[in-house]
Formats: sequence, C-alpha cells, structure tokens
Amino acid sequence: MTIVITGAGGFVGQTLAKELIQRNANEHLVLADVQAPPNPTGSSNVKSIAADLTDPSACESLIATSPDAVYILHGIMSSGAEANLELGYKVNFDSVRQLLDTIRLKKPGTKVVFTSSCAVFGRAAVENVATETDVVPMPESSYGTQKLMIEFLVNDYSRRGFIDGRAVRLPTIFVRAGAPTAAASSFVSGIVREPVHGQESELPVDPDIGIWLSSPKTLARNLVHAKDVEAEKLGHFRNILLPGYTASSREILDALEKVAGKETRALVKEKRDATVQRIVLSWPARYDTSRAKSLGFHEDIGLEQTIQDFIEADKKS
Repeated sequence: MTIVITGAGGFVGQTLAKELIQRNANEHLVLADVQAPPNPTGSSNVKSIAADLTDPSACESLIATSPDAVYILHGIMSSGAEANLELGYKVNFDSVRQLLDTIRLKKPGTKVVFTSSCAVFGRAAVENVATETDVVPMPESSYGTQKLMIEFLVNDYSRRGFIDGRAVRLPTIFVRAGAPTAAASSFVSGIVREPVHGQESELPVDPDIGIWLSSPKTLARNLVHAKDVEAEKLGHFRNILLPGYTASSREILDALEKVAGKETRALVKEKRDATVQRIVLSWPARYDTSRAKSLGFHEDIGLEQTIQDFIEADKKS
C-alpha cells in the first residue's frame, strides 16, 4: 500500500509513521507537511515532501501519488484556532475540504482517516457520559466547530461512495514528547514532560478537572486499526470515539510523584489561565467507547505506565 499522512511533521504523524513501518516494512509512506517532515523510520520506503494544503495544486500533487489510504492529521490546534479565526478555518476546514474533493475527483474510494476531536462536544455533554450517537455535538470553540463540519463531510462523502472515510475522535495525547503546542490541552503533557527534564511547568486549570487521555502507544495502534476496520462494520455512521481514560491533573501529578519523586512534582506551579480553563471545561470528561471496543480498538494502559514509558523513551532519545 501507499499511505499519505498530512501533518506528518507533528508528534502524532511521526508516531503513526513509525507504527506503520514497524508493522509492515514494505509499506510506502508519503509524509507531507508545510515543511518536509523528518523520516522517523529509517526506511527507504518513506518519502517526505513539503506541501501547503491550503493551495489546491498541493492537494492535487499529493493525490497524484495514488495513495490507497490518506491520514488527515494537519491542522491548527485548539487555542491557535480560537486565537486566529481566519487561519483556523483556512487550515482546519477549507484545506481539508479541498483535499477531500481532490480525492473524490482524482481517486474516488480511497480510505481516509480523519483525526477529529472530543472538542466537537460542548458543555451540555460535560455532566453526562458522551457517546457518538446519544449526545448532540454543540462545540464551544472554533476548533470543535471546524472538526465537526469535516466529520459531516466524511460521513456524506462516504455515503456517496466518494471516499471510504473514518473520523476518529482523539483523546488528549499524554505524554506528548517535543515542544509545547497551541492546543489548550498542551499543559497535560507539559506538567510531566518539563518536570522530567528538570524544568518548571505551569498548571493553568483547576487540578480536579477531568480530562480524557490516551497514551501515544495506544493512539498509534488505534490509528492503524482505524484504517483496517472493514467498511461494512462501520456502516453509514463513520464517527468513532477512540478508547481512553479520564484523569485529573491532580491524579497525573500523583502518578508523576510515584514514578519520578516529590522533587519532580514540585516543579509544577499552579497559575490559572481563564481562557484555557474555559476551553477545557467545554469538553466532556467521560465517554462511552463501547462501539470502538466492539470494532476492535484497543484500551489504554493508564497513568503510571504511560509516564514510565515516556521517561524510558526520553532516556533513549
């Protein structure tokens, strides 16, 4: 197979590329981002290209590689999309629609895995357990609105047979390596990543707010599985809530202390950010992912093991 990954320079794209090649060294990957992304696999079957997908010609060049599957990961993250309305819609909606239209015109029937977000839900779902079908999405951020609109396109284009789409709603990735991002949830990884590196980190929200999490290892497995689920099993509804677990920042810090010690935990300082807290509070904290599990998606490994895995991987890097 030839598989395209957009936004491949980001943490999730790099993690996914490694997982795909580890599973099948004969896979051909095209990694695309605004700047040509690194090849994290060492495989000669991986090609990296620079592609600004807000340019229709870049979408056409990408699909000219005749992919069997396309992972759409590129985007402006939650706080960034809220801060810059025009850029958020240009990247998160317009460029993705352009890419989907290029696929339907140039290579119809291609598998498409779109990474959506639990930000499609709104505050009304916070007091309940959110599911794909039982809670009406009412996003309270531009980012969530942009993701939801693309979900509708993925469903409609799949219904028409233009694509074989899957829109997977991702939990917050914990622990995300690398630099902080423009996601409102960036602090979740920051309160572990920076202290492990001996640096101070700020906690901008109430430590008892629950957040839906997934480890990078589990996310990579589930993204690969999303490609492989049979279309007949998905039916007409192509939105999937990926498995994860709920934890508060306080529970994360308790786990950090167990794994790395009190001195490491003490590097986290509370400093409220009203904007970040408002966005985080608009996401549900608990989800029913029974449908995903029935489709073979994997459950997560939990806080302490995830932190330990991050520390071990960090030592090797």
